Amino acid sequence: MSLLRRTCARFSPQVHVLAKRSLTSIKLQGESLDDITSPALIHGIHVFHCPDEVGIVAKLSECIASRAGNILSADIFVPEKENVFYSRSEFVFDPAKWPREQMDDDFARLSKMFSAMRSVVRVPSLDPKYKIAVLASKQDHCLVDLLHGWQDRRLPVNITAVISNHDRGPNTHVMRFLERHGIPYHHLDITKEGKREEDILNLVKDTDFLVLARYMQILSGNFLRSYGRDIINIHHGLLPSFKGGNPSKQAFDAGVKLIGATSHFVTEELDEGPIIEQMVERVSHRDNLRSFVQKSENLEKQCLAKAIKSYCELRVLPYEKNKTVVF
Repeated sequence: MSLLRRTCARFSPQVHVLAKRSLTSIKLQGESLDDITSPALIHGIHVFHCPDEVGIVAKLSECIASRAGNILSADIFVPEKENVFYSRSEFVFDPAKWPREQMDDDFARLSKMFSAMRSVVRVPSLDPKYKIAVLASKQDHCLVDLLHGWQDRRLPVNITAVISNHDRGPNTHVMRFLERHGIPYHHLDITKEGKREEDILNLVKDTDFLVLARYMQILSGNFLRSYGRDIINIHHGLLPSFKGGNPSKQAFDAGVKLIGATSHFVTEELDEGPIIEQMVERVSHRDNLRSFVQKSENLEKQCLAKAIKSYCELRVLPYEKNKTVVF
């Protein structure tokens, strides 16, 4: 039986009564992209968030199948005791048979049909990469990792600018990298009296989202409302126990055995926005302060990069007031 027939069988209206089940999450896996041999087929992603009702999955699969598309995988989440539905589908299609504009129209009709709160479709090989600006302070580790992730094409973004409250010298590794690749660096001298938020807004007005790569300044609620798009932050997992200066040394001196990092969306509540990704690692009596700090910084780099990648791949959806669904 072909994958398309198997998928449609799984997604039939009769099967969708499972949406009213006690099972809280299901994942359907099909063939991988490596199994698709036709060079005419390209990869698409669709996410859907709407009130739950019978028939959503059937209509989603019918939409793709009716244009000769082939579903590769589908992630579905229907929370218990809540009338809400989340899905993320990956599929392949022939752009000659399903033009990009027609695809938008087809999914827009589904969105209207089910009163969707969110319906987003993305075709990575056709759609522009996300434009981001990176805000950083003195510490370089997350910034450098993002720059190399962009250079190696591990992160599907275009970095339009690096903005910092720290004046880096002209012959530093970061500045040489930025100059070589034509990425502007903006040093804004920030004081308690002047946060330069209007200047930052002018520099980032054409971006799709922002990344705070250990940016040690608080963005005001007015800035967040004026920007109006998502901002992703990273911080170590030593909060709230070890606040203030040099938290790694505080934690090391306290003999902690578990360190971590958290990447989350920025809200007006400091470091309390919806969490996208978290990572942890054990440390021991064998670690000195240097290895302790290195492990902590490595976690921050990995956690931030994974959060950005997940966001760009449409894996992150808002859930309840301060949570996320991450497929």
